[in-house]
Amino acid sequence: MMIGPMPRFDITIAGELNLDLILYGLPDELPPERELLAGDMTLTLGGSSAIVAHNLAALGRGVGFISRIGADPLGEISLGQLTGSGVDVSNVRRVPGSETGITVTLERGRWRNMLTYAGTIAELAYEDLDLDYLTDSRHFHFCSYYLQRRLQPRIPELFQHLKSAGLTISLDTNDDPEDTWQGLDEVLPYVDVLLPNAREVKKIAGSDDLETAITRLAARVPLVVVKQGESGALAQQDGQRYSSPAVRVTPVDAVGAGDSFNAGFLSEYVRGASIPACLKMGNLSGALSTTRPGGVEAFRDARHRASFFRAHDRVDARK
Repeated sequence: MMIGPMPRFDITIAGELNLDLILYGLPDELPPERELLAGDMTLTLGGSSAIVAHNLAALGRGVGFISRIGADPLGEISLGQLTGSGVDVSNVRRVPGSETGITVTLERGRWRNMLTYAGTIAELAYEDLDLDYLTDSRHFHFCSYYLQRRLQPRIPELFQHLKSAGLTISLDTNDDPEDTWQGLDEVLPYVDVLLPNAREVKKIAGSDDLETAITRLAARVPLVVVKQGESGALAQQDGQRYSSPAVRVTPVDAVGAGDSFNAGFLSEYVRGASIPACLKMGNLSGALSTTRPGGVEAFRDARHRASFFRAHDRVDARK
């Protein structure tokens, strides 16, 4: 029996790379024509695709990443933070004349506003993708479907190519800024793992009832995983329901917590772990993310990360 070479990566990702500017301690109201002060701020790696890639690498997985950034300071800072995690960034393109995107998050206790300037986030095109690079992997993850406007029309073609090469595929659509939730009918047949939150699963399925939404999507996707924040997470596969409670922490913010859940879940999924084990690691990773500002700062601190996992009976996968 002939056995082919092992793939270079555990997971490949094509998507956005940008920064998050998070402002804390804001007044309850933001009246116009006033200079208002924030109590604190963080400038950190942003973009769902980049956060998942960074945190997967921090958890010890081999990650290949394709993106576009501007040839500007924001792009260099973003790239430097991603490179520091061990993600392979050899296919990230610096594009002169383009501007790297940025998201400004206004944190207000239990809710927040997110304002995104798309820049290069929306410029990634099918022609930018090295398909041989992406298929040199066991799994492909895709985020921010509705922000990838230039790539979006050819995502079914991309997924079909990846499936024919033997990869499994996961998708987290994230939010739709236009709130139309169109275009997924041709994409979902290629998806093995769908990773929405409770609001998104209802929007995608076109139902206000969570159970109805899960049932509809589970008929189309082999594994539907729903992130429920403080209520933990659940998964539906082959008619069987799994659930996992949230990990209780004192949060700094929830920026990137869902992306961090994805990283934890997929880090176990590509190892062939059980669904309960994947859910547990997803919840641990999402909770870890909330203990520091932004989506990657808790993962960047190796000592903090290891201590957190030890405290929850989880050995860190990376020295």
